[in-house]
Order: sequence, then C-alpha cells, then structure tokens
Amino acid sequence: MDSQNNKKNNRDSASHDRQKAKDVRLSNISASKAVADAVRTSLGPRGLDKMVQEEAGDVLISNDGATILSKMRVEHPAAKMLVDLSKAQDIEAGDGTTTVVVIAGSLLSACLTLLGKGIHPSLISDAFQYAVEKAEEILEKAAQPIDLNDRTAVIQAAATALSSKVVSQHATLLAPIAVDAVTRIANLEEPDTIDLRNIRVLKKLGGTLDDTELFEGLVLNQHVNKSAGGVTKVAGAKVALIQFCLSAPKTDIENNIIVQDYSAMDRVLREERQYILNLCKKIKNTGCNVLLIQKSILRDATSDLSLHYLAKMKIMVVQDIEREEIEFIAKSLQCVPIAGIDSFVPEKLAKVDLVEEVTVGTEKMVKMSGIQGKHKTVSIIARGSNKLMLDEAERSLHDAFCVVRSLFRRRFLIAGGGAAETEVAVGLNKVAKTMEGASAFCVRAFADALEVIPYTLAENAGLPSIEIVTELRNRHVQGDTNAGINVKKGNISNMFEESVVMPLLVTVSALRLATECVRMILKIDDIVMTR
Repeated sequence: MDSQNNKKNNRDSASHDRQKAKDVRLSNISASKAVADAVRTSLGPRGLDKMVQEEAGDVLISNDGATILSKMRVEHPAAKMLVDLSKAQDIEAGDGTTTVVVIAGSLLSACLTLLGKGIHPSLISDAFQYAVEKAEEILEKAAQPIDLNDRTAVIQAAATALSSKVVSQHATLLAPIAVDAVTRIANLEEPDTIDLRNIRVLKKLGGTLDDTELFEGLVLNQHVNKSAGGVTKVAGAKVALIQFCLSAPKTDIENNIIVQDYSAMDRVLREERQYILNLCKKIKNTGCNVLLIQKSILRDATSDLSLHYLAKMKIMVVQDIEREEIEFIAKSLQCVPIAGIDSFVPEKLAKVDLVEEVTVGTEKMVKMSGIQGKHKTVSIIARGSNKLMLDEAERSLHDAFCVVRSLFRRRFLIAGGGAAETEVAVGLNKVAKTMEGASAFCVRAFADALEVIPYTLAENAGLPSIEIVTELRNRHVQGDTNAGINVKKGNISNMFEESVVMPLLVTVSALRLATECVRMILKIDDIVMTR
C-alpha cells in the first residue's frame, strides 16, 4: 500500500513540475511577445513612429527599435531579454533593431504552437539552431558582392536604412554624407577597426535638414572669448590644447589670507599680475596663436587679466572645452594635450590653415579648416527646425554609419523589402522536406515564422498582406531571389532594380541573435526569486 502511495505521489509531483514549467514558458513567451508587438508597427518605410514621454517631461519621437525599447520600463525578466536583444543588434550591425525583435516575437509564437503539440523544448531549440545555420547558407547564396569603390551602391544601402526613419524624405542628402564620413575614417585593410566615435555630429537649431553639411576639419560648439577684445579669425594658426588654468593659483586646502595694509594688498596683486603675465609670455614665445582651454572645476580656467594679456598678444582663446571632447580634438588636430606650462613646447602645437568663429543659425561656433597632417576624424553639422528632429537625425545618421561599416566588414548586399526573409522561408521549407520526425516540423515552423517581416511591411503600408505575401512567396518559389515588396507602388518588384538593398551582415546578425534569444527563453523552466 505504501509503495502505491509513493508512486502516486511521485506521479503527482512530476505532473506538477511539468505544469509549472509549462506555465513559466507561457508567461515568458507572452511577456516577450508583448514587447515585440509594441514595436511591430514601426517596421519598414511606412512604419509609424512612437512618442516617448520621459519622467523629466522630455519628449522623444522615433521609430528606431533600440531607442524605443531602451526607454520603455520593462519589468518582466524575459521581456528584458528582448530589450537587450535590440541593443545587441544595434552594437553588432546598427540597423535592423526593430526587425530582430519582430522576428524573435514571431519565433516565440511558433514555439507556443510546437509546445502545444507536445514537442520537447530541447528538440525545438536544436532544430532552430540547425535552421538558422541553413538560413545563413541560403542568404550567402542570394547575396551579391559589392565593390566599395562603387559609391552609388554603398549610398543605396545607406538610403535604404534611412528610408524607414522620420527623416526619410532627406535620405538623398544624408546617405552620401554618411558614406563619405565613414569612408574618410575607415581603413580598408582593417575594416573591423572602424571607430564611429571618430565621427562627430553637432546639432544646431535653425534651418532645415537640407542645410546639414559634412565639414573637412574640426568644428567646436564653443565660441571665441571676446570679453577683452580678442581676435575671432586667425590664418596660419598654431593651436595648443591646454589642461591647466590661466588664473591665480589656489592652495590645496581651504584657508584665508588676511591682508592688514594696502602695501600688502598691492604686493599680492602685483605678484598675481606677474605670475599671469609670465604664463602668457611663455605661451606667446612658442608661437601659439590659438588657445583651446579645458573646463576646470577647481578654479576659473581664465581670469580677466589673462584674457586681457592674451588679447594684446593677438592670441585667440576658446575656453570651456569639455573633458569628453579632449580625446576627439587631440585626434583631429594630431596634437598632444598640454598638462602644464613647463611642458608647453612648440612641438605640441597643431598647425591649421584657418581658425574662425562663424554664426550658424542663432549660435556661434568655431571652425578649423586645413588641418595639416593625416587626421582620421569627421565633423557633421546637423541643422533642424526643432530639437526632436535634430535628435532623430543624429540617431538616423548613426544607423546609416553602421550600415556602411557593415558593408566594410562583410562586402555583400542583399535585397530588402522582405525579399531576404522570404527567400530563407522558401529555402528552409525545401530543407524541411528532406528531414524526418519532429525536427522537420520545427524547421518548417521556423521558416513560416520569418514571413512575419513581409506580412508586417505590407500591413504597415496599408496593402492586402495575404495577397502580397502569397504572390511574393510564389515569385521566390519560381526562383526570383530578389523579389520584394515595393511599398511605394504596392506590388512585387526586383529590389535591386528599385535600389532597396541592405548589407548581408544586418540580416544574418538579426537571424542569429533572434534565434539565440528565443532558444534561451525556450529552455527556461522556472523563475527563482532571490533577496
């Protein structure tokens, strides 16, 4: 009797564990799908934008998946994995941040169906891994090699990335700017070393995005200090970037100096004047005529007296250089920041043909053109009618930079407009027919899940999604690899002929990362809370 009771208890316990694991998976998948559904309407050139209101009251308008998800307050641990997924895609490829989340959501829906049919999570996970490896092979066959010297083809890829953004109507201007910027900082022999921090976007209110320009040289947000009548334009400049203060020194500890008579006061002022004059003379003797001064939190970076002497010596002064800007400025000017007056030597000066203060919109900024020596940095001055548009332009340009960088890293283009995903879906369905058992079922489900991209593109463009996707699938079955959805004409077109192309790396990365995330969520059978 005891033996029967023990067996019954073991069966009940195992049944409870299975039900608990099922409930945890259902909870995880439902929460993750909710995140994917939140950004699904933002996919594609006709996707809608999201307005995000932050706690401080600031408003953000964007349809960039990574930006929207990073601002969302997500509590569920599995749903947070999709937020991290979009960040990972942003780091790896820069574009496709909405696509990767939508694919992950669709794969999770497929998982629910497969789990409901009694297929074990581990079996589904292994089949999905096999499917994504086959998908990469299919994409590589469909991709076309690109010559990076073919500027038009690279611009087309950047324009496709911009076509889904708020600033899409300005893609013809911004895409060439993005291509030129990345090309100037890139080393073709070492494509993995492209550092997008060498591209600086300065946002200036006023004008429209059509006034955005790529500047050959260095642009500073700060303005020239003219309080003592300093110069605002210097030709044949010798520029110094200093990290020390041109003002009277302070003691290391807080103390007071009590001056009891006028003669002592005069002596203090005389010593201060002499100290500052000596600093200015040493600077002048090196041949320096433009001075960039780092912002100081210890004491004033300059004093009225030092500005007076520097103005008399015809030395231009630009102060309040932020600590974060020092590295970029030093790299741009090919000079070394100077930490003290003792190390202020002519060898540390940068040579620039022209330094001048210009007015952009309602603000002033300093432009340095004709920097001598090889400098691997680029400045872009973005213009716009409001702060929201400027912020979105900066994000959109970053995506375009990343797309061009992806082409440098993996020199293949693939058709956009849902063509790549449909080609993979058709190819994987053929693979599934050669397989047996539950694995074939899982691979077929993976293939069908990828059709969410063309479905969503058609839905967001207001097209009859079932008819469009059915026709698209038929075209790919007949061997038309580059057929995709033309959202402007509302039909199926050859995407290469329509110049709707994207880097192979973006699509491959999206499939890999989405599959990896789904496999991880699928294998979770319990949530353990800790204090």
